[in-house]
Amino acid sequence: MAAQFHSFGGVEWGLFVVWIGVIIWPLVYSVRNKTSIALSITVGLLLGYLVQVFWTLFANQGWVDVWLWNDLWMIPARAGEPSGWITFFSAGFLHSQFDATHVLGNILVISLVGIPLEQRLGMKRFAAIYLIGLFGGSFAWYLFNIDSTTPALGASGAAFGLFGAYLAGWPKDEIPFPLILIRKWPVIYLALFYFAIEVFRAYSNYGLSRPSDVAHMAHLGGFILCYVMLPLIAKGGPTPLGVEDGGPSSSPEVFAKQRRMKKSMKKLDAVEDPWSAGGFEIPKSLREAMKSLLDSSDEPETRIAWMEHIADRTTCPVCENKIGVIERFDGPHMQCSVEPEHFNWP
Repeated sequence: MAAQFHSFGGVEWGLFVVWIGVIIWPLVYSVRNKTSIALSITVGLLLGYLVQVFWTLFANQGWVDVWLWNDLWMIPARAGEPSGWITFFSAGFLHSQFDATHVLGNILVISLVGIPLEQRLGMKRFAAIYLIGLFGGSFAWYLFNIDSTTPALGASGAAFGLFGAYLAGWPKDEIPFPLILIRKWPVIYLALFYFAIEVFRAYSNYGLSRPSDVAHMAHLGGFILCYVMLPLIAKGGPTPLGVEDGGPSSSPEVFAKQRRMKKSMKKLDAVEDPWSAGGFEIPKSLREAMKSLLDSSDEPETRIAWMEHIADRTTCPVCENKIGVIERFDGPHMQCSVEPEHFNWP
């Protein structure tokens, strides 16, 4: 690798430094500002690809004659050497500049599958799964093409790894994805569809006994390794495995808080309404709302919504001040905004 760097001129160094920068900068921004690292990865991949396109334009003008990334794509014949170990990961940040569909397809999967998966796992665990998928894809290519000098590059192993991880953790989540129609699909359908397609392509094109000339085995390697490792990576994370709530729509911290609240919420089916409990008559305008609250409030979000609806339409029966809704560890409560002892329920 050092020998290649010695052959760089000013333009080569400039392009290479820019390439490193546009990949790292979105990741640093994500960590500092606590934004989605999955989204930052897609930005870095796209910007890195554009630098590769600019290299092609510069090469056509005769301004560069050295392929800047020779030592960063994964070539099985040299990957077993210590200097080649980094390529199991670095190849995932390179794509063929002559095939825009390659990088765009990976970006599509990483954004549509990766962002909700990150909400389930949290940033650090998602980053670990992404790197595991990168490694799994590269290692599978290495095993099935161990003496080959054909390079592997692209984030497909990581992209398929996200499918495998999501399938292992939350297969019933529904996420928007353009499969036949652009709509929400259960993860189990998406993941198994893509896995089956790759198995079919790998077998029908090359057979199981022949080395592959395309990265179908890399796709399967990323998928399988992430599927196997997800339970270990997700252990102790913000979202328990197998949670069925339709899919994430907020941050993992919010979901974790709601689950903790649900476990300790008081049951309302045997609780007297707050007016009757205090010796008052329940307002007629609120009787239907209170009945709905008592009948359908097993979920924290539903209970909060009905309580807020009721609180907006009444006042404290003792002092006639406003009623507020307070979220506590044992669920939401309605209480007097001035003197909680006047009205505090349940």
